[in-house]
Amino acid sequence: MSAQECIFCKIASGQIPAVKIYEDEIVVAFLDIGPISDGHTLVLPRQHFEKVHNCPPELLGQIWTRLGKIANAVALATGADGYNVLCNNGRAAGQIVDHLHFHIVPRKAGDGVFAKWPSYKYGQGRAEAIAEKIIKFL
Repeated sequence: MSAQECIFCKIASGQIPAVKIYEDEIVVAFLDIGPISDGHTLVLPRQHFEKVHNCPPELLGQIWTRLGKIANAVALATGADGYNVLCNNGRAAGQIVDHLHFHIVPRKAGDGVFAKWPSYKYGQGRAEAIAEKIIKFL
């Protein structure tokens, strides 16, 4: 998807309205139109990158310094007991808009959001085999 077609690029540039809570020269933060909880916020770089690994590390650092400040404000404003910071990369991971963005999801104890984490245990030697494959790509 090109930046000209990207809905998040259009929101960042002001072509499409959104309920913005923060913006500067690096990021734009606005309330998600399909929230999981009150205050569910999206934080995205103004520049168009599709996934975390496409974004220059120095820009990721600048995004993260702002993300903490925004997450704290969202949590305080919503009276959250905690929050999740999520980033979906690719369709299989739930990414719907092909523009790098981070979800801040305010949480309350017992809210039922992400109630079950689908974890499992590795079989004998499996973790080591997977780690070896990953290390080859670093």
